[in-house]
Amino acid sequence: MTSSIQADDLAFFSVLASRGSLTAAARELGLSTAAVSKHLAQMELRAGVALVNRTTRRMSLTPEGEVYLAGARRVLDEIEQLEQSLGGARVTPKGLLRVNATLGFGRSHVAPVISRFVREFPQVDVQLELSVDPPPLGDDSYDICVRFGEPPDARVIARRIAPNRRLLCAAPAYLAKHRAPQLPADLALHNCIGIRQGSDGYGVWRLTRDADAAHKTESVRVRSNLTTNDGEIAVRWALDGHGILMRAEWDIRGYLRDGTLVQVLPEYRTAGADIYAVYAPQHQASARVRAFIDFLSASLTESVPVTANSRRGGVRARRPLSRTW
Repeated sequence: MTSSIQADDLAFFSVLASRGSLTAAARELGLSTAAVSKHLAQMELRAGVALVNRTTRRMSLTPEGEVYLAGARRVLDEIEQLEQSLGGARVTPKGLLRVNATLGFGRSHVAPVISRFVREFPQVDVQLELSVDPPPLGDDSYDICVRFGEPPDARVIARRIAPNRRLLCAAPAYLAKHRAPQLPADLALHNCIGIRQGSDGYGVWRLTRDADAAHKTESVRVRSNLTTNDGEIAVRWALDGHGILMRAEWDIRGYLRDGTLVQVLPEYRTAGADIYAVYAPQHQASARVRAFIDFLSASLTESVPVTANSRRGGVRARRPLSRTW
């Protein structure tokens, strides 16, 4: 009796799903479009269900196709891990790597690293998706998520790949019209540009004085006539002199260096916002995942802001469930 699933089908279907069309998959596999279509038809015949919805312009997976894809990728990962355990350091990173990152940092820093990474590891195909919110825990849509702050759940593994902190800043023109705050409480008297991210509240800023041995944190409810979910827009508003902004140092260091933005309340620090690579435990043995995280860490280390905390390391998250990462 012929099995409904054959070994060659798994890699074939993973490529087909990642390319999004029969024609693109054919180019990747070095086959004709007709041959790819025939292979898919044979798979569906053996499985007894439709795996793909076909239209004249694009294709999408059926619910059964989604199940098939998840299983195929799981088996392919296990095969890769077996090869790695047998071949040790000789295993070459290859296959599909799905990366998720935040909008601004992903565009400015992760994407350029990926460009260099695929030159060094040409057998790895990288799909990068940028989003404001991290994907739900347990979602297998991505192999690696690059995020600010330690993730809040023990079901994922997090490697701290670069230091970072959020700074308060404003344009000199704004500070020329409004007396610079001397204490956190003074922020309530200023226009503070808000950045909305997910379900996080953006109206409360928490600051801790570095010289305070007790590390007492002050919470200040700030007000603003401008809010956005896009960090680059918020920075532009700050440059235009609309108010005080709290933003990651990676995103504003150039403006601080050339004086177009000025740090406010420099003796106070905000909650930790170090950069983490987050991935599910089943991916920790993947050669392509480990290679990319090492490459990303080395690349970001070369360009760490000089004022950022340089402590580095890897941890497994052990915090209560939350969405603030």
